Amino acid sequence: MTRQMKIIFICIIAAFIAGLFALRALHRRATQLQPTRTTEEEERREVIAPPISTPTDVSTSAQLFWISATQADQLAPVTVQLPLSADPPHRAKQLITALIANPPTPAQRTIPSGATLLNFYLLPNGQAVADFSDELSTEMPSGILSEWLAVRSIIQTLAANVPQVTQLKILVHGREIDTLAGHVDMTDFFDVRVSSAASRPQ
Repeated sequence: MTRQMKIIFICIIAAFIAGLFALRALHRRATQLQPTRTTEEEERREVIAPPISTPTDVSTSAQLFWISATQADQLAPVTVQLPLSADPPHRAKQLITALIANPPTPAQRTIPSGATLLNFYLLPNGQAVADFSDELSTEMPSGILSEWLAVRSIIQTLAANVPQVTQLKILVHGREIDTLAGHVDMTDFFDVRVSSAASRPQ
């Protein structure tokens, strides 16, 4: 091997070793800069649905309706303590957000965990509109019972805690939908005062 070839060979080895050290240093720096990650669902909720609070919030006993612990085809009220606003639209948003986030057990959940209440509007005549993220429909288990339980849990929770709401329209991302997942008709307002027995799925 000529002297020139030896010099070229040594330069290549030196460059390779230097590259290894630079790569390790870069990896350590990237690791130090990487923030502590929360779960994807927590990050999404922090961005899309930050905690709802108002100056009039007072800790209040509220009745939220989830699937019964003993009858999987029925809803049952659960009394919980929540900071609730005196303002009816804000109060409704707080209740529905709690309905999504805090079921007593996973089996009692009525609304998909990925769903988010985007907006809630209440007109002077008592008609209300609840606008949900796409997950209310895309993550809803298909079947008339699961859809009926989801809708009724929202309606009965509002009926028990927000008397100003008399009718409710449910939208998904600002759009009217025909059904949640193929069964329950979503094209009209729901009467919030209709008893659960009167609107059982057929």
